[in-house]
Amino acid sequence: MKVMARSVLVMEAITMGFALLLVRLDANGFELLLGGVIAIALILNSGLLKFKWGWWLGGLLQVAVIFYGLIITSMFFMGAIFAALWIGAIAVGRKGERIQAALKAEYQARNEAKGEAKSE
Repeated sequence: MKVMARSVLVMEAITMGFALLLVRLDANGFELLLGGVIAIALILNSGLLKFKWGWWLGGLLQVAVIFYGLIITSMFFMGAIFAALWIGAIAVGRKGERIQAALKAEYQARNEAKGEAKSE
């Protein structure tokens, strides 16, 4: 789950960097600063996913990227795509973790059964 979510955040930060290249000609300093802060926050948050609040911050950053569409319109569309990828990373990751836990439990049960059979 973390690998896909981190990938989404880093790719989103790169996309924000490209958006800043588009905005730099028409935007004022605040709009550039805001975009830069969002891009840096996305990169930093990719390392904070080991904490539960890092996931909440990632969701909040998805909203921030969508609202950056008020400055550059294409970010509404790009933000929605990355928000969908973020939700997908969480959903697929949870499913993968459930499957991994079930396989681990099955493996441990099989090894315990072999251990009991050898001791008898």
